[in-house]
Amino acid sequence: MTQNYLCNFFRYFPCDFVNFYIFFLNLYTFLLLIFLPKWNIIINVAIATIFKISSGSSSPTIREVTRPELLAFKGSVYNMETITAILVDGGFYRKQARILFGEKNPKQRAEELTAYCHRHLRGDYENEKKRLYRIFYYDCQPSDKTIYNPLTQRSIDLSRSDQYRWTKDFFKELSHQRKLALRMGELLESKAAYSLNYDTLKKLLRKEIAVDDITEKDLTLDIQQKGVDMRIGLEIASLAQKRLVNQIVLIAGDSDFVPAAKHARREGIDFILDPMWHTVKDSLLLHIDGKEIKTGKPGENFKDKLCNIKPADNEPEE
Repeated sequence: MTQNYLCNFFRYFPCDFVNFYIFFLNLYTFLLLIFLPKWNIIINVAIATIFKISSGSSSPTIREVTRPELLAFKGSVYNMETITAILVDGGFYRKQARILFGEKNPKQRAEELTAYCHRHLRGDYENEKKRLYRIFYYDCQPSDKTIYNPLTQRSIDLSRSDQYRWTKDFFKELSHQRKLALRMGELLESKAAYSLNYDTLKKLLRKEIAVDDITEKDLTLDIQQKGVDMRIGLEIASLAQKRLVNQIVLIAGDSDFVPAAKHARREGIDFILDPMWHTVKDSLLLHIDGKEIKTGKPGENFKDKLCNIKPADNEPEE
């Protein structure tokens, strides 16, 4: 009977020993993380390796080792590496950049965009390290369609316009930027047309101006984008689902990304919005982890290195 007891004991002993060993190693690792924070990366790799071996799986990948739940905290101060993906709504950025930083050539605008995005990589806490995963830029190729101008009563070939050449050169310069990926949608050219500016239309209806007073500056070429918002939403979902990053910064100004932002937050992603001083709806602010703008307000950011707008002569510099 004693022999049977010993056999049963040793039959279950190895399993109990492995569980005890893992528990002891986790306790030892926790103590090391408190007193030796510089060893946190090595310890994380060791923990991930042990769990992989205990479950009979292959060696851990870098992505699994850097998951947020495997990274350490020391008190209330972050002691971790934040991997950040920055998503840029291109049409929105180009519009706001002209307001905030002034007119620039394609090369200057591309370098400005990269520099502005890198401002989001500055740590917010002591010992916090931020690393850029990639900048994703979403836009559409410029239209090369011929459109009728109702004011001049002439057809205009957009492929010969200065805006067409500027946009083409801008995308070319962006493709040369480090860690920047272009994601192109399409233009809904079937509904492309000139339209009156809102203020001009109000004055015309109030009979403050006549039709003969309308100039080409009062007209806007309206071409809608197709597929850009969908691509941004899919990118957010993919980054969150695959746990490739633990922070997403979205540079945009509308609330079309609420479902994607909610999904990312449910997956544990720190979701930051940068509206570049554009008015944002409350429906979007309710579903993000913070709003960060990396420049001053329009008219107050003259000292920003990215701004080439000079203050008015009658407006004293601070």
